[in-house]
Amino acid sequence: MQADVAGYLVVAAVGIAGIVLFLAAMLMRRMLSPVSANPVRLTTYESGVDPVGLHWGQVQVRYLGFAFLYVIFAVDAVYLFPWALVLRKADLGAASLAEMGIFIAVLLVGLVHAARRGLLRWLP
Repeated sequence: MQADVAGYLVVAAVGIAGIVLFLAAMLMRRMLSPVSANPVRLTTYESGVDPVGLHWGQVQVRYLGFAFLYVIFAVDAVYLFPWALVLRKADLGAASLAEMGIFIAVLLVGLVHAARRGLLRWLP
């Protein structure tokens, strides 16, 4: 019976320690942070853009294209580099090579789509 309770005591001790550390951090922040409430400091600030006009600002749709390109290249890096490192050490065979060929083909379809839309041009 004591072995069962010991596990719960460890979990409870870790939970209490987490709460105490959180409260200590909040207390230190409150004690050490400078306090100066002026209107400039209390204004909303988002990504270097000053809040002007209405609550909603217009964002150009072309940023969606940049996000699309980022996803293409990030997914490529996340899956292709580890596969290449494992390929050197293991005998993955022709099936793995075919799967990676399909993966690269799908990425190339996305890249060709981006090129056809003009997202790869440096100047507009």
